[in-house]
Amino acid sequence: MDATPLYRQLAAHYLDAIRAGSLKPGDKLPSLRHLMRQHGISLSTALQLCRSMEGEGWVEARERSGYFVRRPRRLSMAPMDEPAADRAPDPAQYVGIHAKVSDFVARRRQVTEKIDLSIARGAPELYPAEALRNAMTRLLRRRPGMLAVAAPLKGQRQFREVLAQRSLRAGMTLSPEEILVTNGCIEALNLALRAVAQPGDTVAVESPTFYGLLQVLESLGLQALEIPTSPQTGLSIEALDLAIHTYDNIKAVVVVPHLQNPLGSVMPDAHKARLAHLCEQHAIPLIEDDTYSELLDAPVPPRALKSFDASGNVIYCASLHKILAPGLRLGWITAGRWQARVEMLKFAQTRNNEALSQAAAGEFMATGGFERHLRHLRGCLKAQREQTADAIAGFFPSGTRINLPPGGLQLWVELPERLSSWRVFEAALAEHIVVAPGALFSNSSRFDHYLRINCGWPYGEAVDASLRRLGAIATELCRALPGAARAPTAAPAAPARPASDGTGAAASNRASTVSAEPSSAA
Repeated sequence: MDATPLYRQLAAHYLDAIRAGSLKPGDKLPSLRHLMRQHGISLSTALQLCRSMEGEGWVEARERSGYFVRRPRRLSMAPMDEPAADRAPDPAQYVGIHAKVSDFVARRRQVTEKIDLSIARGAPELYPAEALRNAMTRLLRRRPGMLAVAAPLKGQRQFREVLAQRSLRAGMTLSPEEILVTNGCIEALNLALRAVAQPGDTVAVESPTFYGLLQVLESLGLQALEIPTSPQTGLSIEALDLAIHTYDNIKAVVVVPHLQNPLGSVMPDAHKARLAHLCEQHAIPLIEDDTYSELLDAPVPPRALKSFDASGNVIYCASLHKILAPGLRLGWITAGRWQARVEMLKFAQTRNNEALSQAAAGEFMATGGFERHLRHLRGCLKAQREQTADAIAGFFPSGTRINLPPGGLQLWVELPERLSSWRVFEAALAEHIVVAPGALFSNSSRFDHYLRINCGWPYGEAVDASLRRLGAIATELCRALPGAARAPTAAPAAPARPASDGTGAAASNRASTVSAEPSSAA
């Protein structure tokens, strides 16, 4: 039986008609009364149908007229360029990346009340806090002494069993004994890098890449080789192959194959197989960060890179931080032929994690509630991404480009006129709006004119106003550049007004207040 709500099923029917051209931009959707009669649904369901399509940018409400098909503004934006992969990359020394990131975090913390579009996680209300709290309460009732007993070094058994079972969905076959629980994915990456590399070694990374990884590399005294990365298919295997034949000291490769941070790219299975084979052929450890795959808009989970591993050469790292509960900081690692070394490094570095959060997460993940939560989370994030992309297309200066990923929490935005994203960050921060400048995601200057913008907050008046102002700031700065084109910003669409449709009912936009603690940036 299809568990999809009826209004979503009907919305999908009309979206298919729009995509097929049966309903064209400007065409009027059937009235609410007509929808009720045709599909035998209530007024509430008809309104949900229309509002969901409006929220995703496919239709617009016109006062006293109803709903009309519109072409989302984001679809008219030019796609981002593919990176050049025919030149050997220059190794980056990563001197000062920590200082750059520290400056960003410190300045962001100085602004207390703000619209924070710089992080990469969802709003608190998107996560099942009550279900997890209830699970913890039940556990403490059954095992009142749980907090007084240390957890096993590898992690709480039931939690690892659930992770092992779910790994089958990604094409992996793991036993609970092969899984080591960590303090988020960032500790898993630390352990993986310490297991395979020494200070002074070179590690190949995607470019651009998550700035937290750059901090880890610098803290471990590792150098990095930035490999060109496609906004669509991820790390360029051709460029990596060229780098391997150019440099003889690459000790590891780190990749995010699904919804790469910040690009949002998704690596096809054929690329994953080639990458796993290439690294195995040259005996270079391949470290997979699989933090985001559960946020991919797909009927089945993607295959993990680890599933193509034939010799234990792939180290798999993952986390629940983005998909279940940011407050729990639960991650894990399975390290192939480096498993024993990783376990000893974990023992030396942080010992075992506390058991209550693992047990509660495991108990919830073993129920159907977890899958329902993931479906709801993906649906909310999809609507928020598309609304944010439409706002950027309407509010930002002409020539702005975005990469709209098939899932996840963020958009990667290319500013026109090679406008410095750091200047945009500083100007926006003065108005209590926080974004992540592209300069954080590389030690080169190649991404200085990009922004990463979070889509994890419910789209309402506060987010809309902040994006409108951010676009105005970018437009003003573009106009001030020497010799810059004077192209005006795209005209913002007028706010949708309630559509009465003769029923007395009206469409409405929900406002939301956005705030976030800045202590755990992602």
